[in-house]
Amino acid sequence: MKYLTPLRVRLFTLILATGLLGACGGGGGGYSGSSDAGGTGTLRLALTDAPSCGYDAVNVTVQKVRVHQSSTAADGDAGWSEVVLNPARRVNLLSLGNGVLSELGQTYLPAGRYTQMRLVLADSGGATPMANSVVLSSDQTEVSLKTPSGQQTGLKTTVGITVAANQLADFVLDFDACKSVVVAGNSGQYLLKPVVSVIPRYVSGAAGYVDAATAASGTAQVSLQQAGVVVKATAPDSTGRFLLQPVAPGSYTLVVTANGRTTLVVTGVVVSSDTVTPLNAIGTPLTLPVSATARVSGSAPAGTFVRALQPLSGGATVEVAGRFVDDASGAYAFTLPVAAPLVAPAVAAPGVLAFVSDTAAAGKYVLDASVSGFASKQLALPSVTAGANLTAAAFVFP
Repeated sequence: MKYLTPLRVRLFTLILATGLLGACGGGGGGYSGSSDAGGTGTLRLALTDAPSCGYDAVNVTVQKVRVHQSSTAADGDAGWSEVVLNPARRVNLLSLGNGVLSELGQTYLPAGRYTQMRLVLADSGGATPMANSVVLSSDQTEVSLKTPSGQQTGLKTTVGITVAANQLADFVLDFDACKSVVVAGNSGQYLLKPVVSVIPRYVSGAAGYVDAATAASGTAQVSLQQAGVVVKATAPDSTGRFLLQPVAPGSYTLVVTANGRTTLVVTGVVVSSDTVTPLNAIGTPLTLPVSATARVSGSAPAGTFVRALQPLSGGATVEVAGRFVDDASGAYAFTLPVAAPLVAPAVAAPGVLAFVSDTAAAGKYVLDASVSGFASKQLALPSVTAGANLTAAAFVFP
């Protein structure tokens, strides 16, 4: 069973590497507008995933990917280059964790700067009622995943991809499942509201191991964060191994969470170019002690994404949980550990991480709510205690 816990209802992370776009060509494949440079380059795409939230499968059927040099270009405008998958490819995103990519193909296109991408999925219905679907972990029921109106023109993403003449532009499009699959009340419907980002296909990343009990729980999530924002997340495999890749070179905070477990934090994780940074060895796995929990619930307008952030005494803040509110009722709920998070500074391999209990941070959380078109809002909670059931004030926008 793959269940990501309410810590970060991040259903799945779809990663499309933009480099060699799908090789099948397709209508509108040529480009009639101007470009930043003469000649042609190559764009590649691939697919990968992060943890799920209560699903054993999240399936999407990809028909094609389109790119344009104008971020405002309409569907029927000239200048689109596209990759058509023939036949359309149905992918279970949950099979693509820990750095695994599913290549979509490649194509040539005019050199220049591309600022709009559209991912076109097949419609669920008719002869393919489950083209896009989720399989519920609770009872293995497969439910059709409804795509937004206007999906025929593709899921639009603003990008910044430079394709140089005679070179390969290699990127990854990260389709965040836990943010993108939304429950619609008690209707039994599941909606796809895509949250997608595009990054270069870096070789760099971070890897390590969690203990067997945490891995076996099926609820563990490992993430690299910056300023409390998840940059890359995954679930460990059955051996406890995790790989966070691709990740841009830089300094990160590693956060490990699981249902009913103490949060582990490793600060100052340096990811270097073309290198996978080892966090620990299989013989010294990251162990998450059992923790009592508290329940925090509340409401916000439909379309709001709510995160539970934990400020650490050292000044950093980490995300411990996050989810979209229910699309019908606006309700959300988190089950949060009340034990003090365990924090350790990163050390060079083969050093052993020395965790210290951050007692000042125990039970302290801040809710962060964001919805498209408005500035995010935050609400500091009173310290939560074991077994507490706290209802937070409703978020209202604007």
